[in-house]
Amino acid sequence: MDKGKKDFLRLSDISRDEGLKIIERAKDLKVRLKNEVTYQPMKGKTLAMIFEKPSTRTRISFETGIYQMGGQPIYLGSGDIQLSRGESVADTARVLSRYVNMVMIRAFSQDMVEEFARESTVPVINGLTDLTHPCQVMSDLFTIAELRGWHLDDLAVTYVGDGNNLTNSWITAAVTFGFELTISCPEELMPDSEILSLGMEKADGKIKVEEDPKVGVANSEVVYTDTWMSMGEAPDLKEWKLDLLKPYQINEELLKSAPKDAVVMHCLPAHRGEEITDEVMDGKRSIVYVQAENRLHVQKAIMDILNQRQETSGDS
Repeated sequence: MDKGKKDFLRLSDISRDEGLKIIERAKDLKVRLKNEVTYQPMKGKTLAMIFEKPSTRTRISFETGIYQMGGQPIYLGSGDIQLSRGESVADTARVLSRYVNMVMIRAFSQDMVEEFARESTVPVINGLTDLTHPCQVMSDLFTIAELRGWHLDDLAVTYVGDGNNLTNSWITAAVTFGFELTISCPEELMPDSEILSLGMEKADGKIKVEEDPKVGVANSEVVYTDTWMSMGEAPDLKEWKLDLLKPYQINEELLKSAPKDAVVMHCLPAHRGEEITDEVMDGKRSIVYVQAENRLHVQKAIMDILNQRQETSGDS
């Protein structure tokens, strides 16, 4: 998101300073909302939201966020536009750019989102793909910074469970922000090999793989998990994955191996009784619902920054 970049597609696209700017802007916007201070930099503007995958938090937080900043959301389900009938990604991007001021896409393919951004003349935000989930992890980092007195120094996070798009984005975040990340996944379900290899190479020893979750959480301030079955995965994999991942459930027994002040995060939706127990989800260590709320503030910050950059460039 440095000068000349107009999109938010991967965490590898931003510098540490740019990430901290998002956190600082989100902090300001959260305070404004709490104090009922009107801030509408996108008055009269529209956000198109393309959804190939269903959503609760992504849809509601973006719709609410653009509305609070004075703009209008336009929800476009997978069957609502001609992409579902064979229109090219490029043609869709070129046309939408003439109608709206910003686009958010929640899709299966990272390549599709990046192609759309290349052809679009307005900012594009990645709301989730099978490869990455940058808005979620930026919101998580905001939540952690808020909890720690607005800094990420000496942070240690352990991701436990299925190596998926969240894991990939946590790897990139660890490289960008310089914190320690332990990945505790079974060997068969490790995250994207290219992202992991590159991350470990760049992180100077701060990214580690530890298959034993009890060892993995031993020195972590944050214990993080996600659903074990991602949208679009073959249903016949479920029994195999659930059996393989049983030792990786976030439960009270596992948390005995973590520091007493460690907190638990989950990006939701949670499958209670699978990757996390009710006892932990609803317990004192859980900051899951604050984490969910903060999607609103961080995504508003991302939209605000991209909108300002677009206005400054004279392309709006």
